[in-house]
Amino acid sequence: MRPYPVVLFDLDGTVLDTTPMIVESLRHTAQAHLPEWGAPEADLVHGIGTPLEHQFVEHIRLAGRAPDPALAEAMLATYLDHNLAIHDARVKPFDGVVAMLDRLQIRGATLGIVTSKTTSTARRGLEVTGLLDRFQCLIGKSEVRHFKPHPEPVLTALAALGMAAADTVYVGDSPHDLHCGRAAGTATAAATWGPFPAATLRAAQPDHWLTHPDDLP
Repeated sequence: MRPYPVVLFDLDGTVLDTTPMIVESLRHTAQAHLPEWGAPEADLVHGIGTPLEHQFVEHIRLAGRAPDPALAEAMLATYLDHNLAIHDARVKPFDGVVAMLDRLQIRGATLGIVTSKTTSTARRGLEVTGLLDRFQCLIGKSEVRHFKPHPEPVLTALAALGMAAADTVYVGDSPHDLHCGRAAGTATAAATWGPFPAATLRAAQPDHWLTHPDDLP
């Protein structure tokens, strides 16, 4: 893997170790609104990396209920209340991420975050962990109309940075990230320290395979 001039990262499950907190918040929401659904962890993890609104529509379907936009909206409110209450005490970067960012900055790489979170929530996580000033751009779902795996989030980041896809690798822990980067014309790198099984990531055909943040040159 060559050192790319531009490195874009997904946030949750890639830079920040938030998966346990996210799964807990999703389960809390399901128990409150879909008590008949067992909320299997595999189903909860499957949608991570896509907007919460889309996840709750899918959870309603998996529970065997008819589409219900009002219920999905109520689930979103429950999730946000619970997640924000525990967020600041539990959010942290993965081991090795700070050293990786140090190394990338020393070699002069341009860094950005591309996430399906609202920009304000993503910024909060980066501020709490002291990482916000490491990145030259932050693209959340507030900046785009189409979400991962659509290429718009990565293309929006490249436009904001004034950089080319050919000089860029997008690092993410989900197949949604990898499909998004590929569609935008960047190289892709699977961050295997996130919640998705290796087989799921391999099926997305990443250009590079990272087992630890140290693997990113």
